[in-house]
Amino acid sequence: MIRVAVSTGMLKWALDRARRSVDDLEPRFPQLARWLAGEDRPTLKQLEAFAAATHTPFGCFFLPRPPAERVPIPDFRTIRGQAVGRPSPDLLDTIYICQQRQEWYREFALVTGERPFPLVGSAKLTDDVVRVAAKMRGALAFDLDERRQMPTWTDALRRFIEQADNLGILVMVNGVVGSNNRRKLDPAEFRGFALSDPLAPLVFVNGADTKAGQMFTLAHEIAHLWLGESALTDVEPRSTPTNAVEKWCNRVAAELLVPLDVFRQEYNPRAALPDELDRLARRFKVSTLVVLRRVHDAGGLTQERFWRAYDAELQRLTSILRTSGGDFYLTTAARVSKRFARAVVTSTWEGRASFTEAFHLLGFKKMSTFRELGQSLGVTK
Repeated sequence: MIRVAVSTGMLKWALDRARRSVDDLEPRFPQLARWLAGEDRPTLKQLEAFAAATHTPFGCFFLPRPPAERVPIPDFRTIRGQAVGRPSPDLLDTIYICQQRQEWYREFALVTGERPFPLVGSAKLTDDVVRVAAKMRGALAFDLDERRQMPTWTDALRRFIEQADNLGILVMVNGVVGSNNRRKLDPAEFRGFALSDPLAPLVFVNGADTKAGQMFTLAHEIAHLWLGESALTDVEPRSTPTNAVEKWCNRVAAELLVPLDVFRQEYNPRAALPDELDRLARRFKVSTLVVLRRVHDAGGLTQERFWRAYDAELQRLTSILRTSGGDFYLTTAARVSKRFARAVVTSTWEGRASFTEAFHLLGFKKMSTFRELGQSLGVTK
């Protein structure tokens, strides 16, 4: 049996890169400890299986040293004010998948004669936050009175995604890598990113985050598109980034969701804070976390009280978080964006894209699934 001369350093690097331990993988690879100690070597089949288990490109094992992997877009994530270290394979693969989809949609837009998205890059950091947010609200048809009539802020989030999609933004919300439900994304590593492009502006929102977090992330990433800048972020309503771009996008996101002048008219500083959070969350159809941010912005909470209240509220929301599978076709459309899914299905039925390409882009393998997805999107042959 032929053994592969792979260095122990590369095996250890693959484990560390995947954030896995020997104990995690030893049940599948009983000889793993001996491989790492240099006492034994894996067969080609074993090494291929190890590469799949650690989500490592197979060719990397034959390099003399580990490659320097970097996020392919500007990275604004921080932990205690410091830049985040090595990205996980889950994060990198998610960005690469979205870049492939964006490239495909850009070609589709060119072929079908779509016009460039005029609002990408239409704002500057020196622009007034209130005015930019107002323009965004108008472009998105983001009507506060309409939202007030919605049953919950979860419904408002769905409507927000729909408004961005209608405007021309590819909004992809997913809590796993592609369609692999065993590779769950970690909101502690990133909450979202924007891929700026005049023909195929794209926003990815980490669906493993709370619905509360997703609302703010979507607003924040759309603000990045208005600046015409791609970015990877870990922002949340309580964050106070030092980077000028992130600070500006945070302020625009908060103003877009809850205009401060309207909020001041509605906010009652004499009422008990929990009661006000619930009331104003229902009024603006945003999460209580965003309301807390605006209470602080309106001068109702000191920075210290805001942090304490935010952490307590986040813990409460996390404890009651419930997930469900939901409708497969609605979930698929949300993961890749309805606009993108509709374009792929249309292009395939018209013969411009192959079924193999379509299945790869959409993340499934069955023809029956493709047909039913098309029907759910109103695109049939």
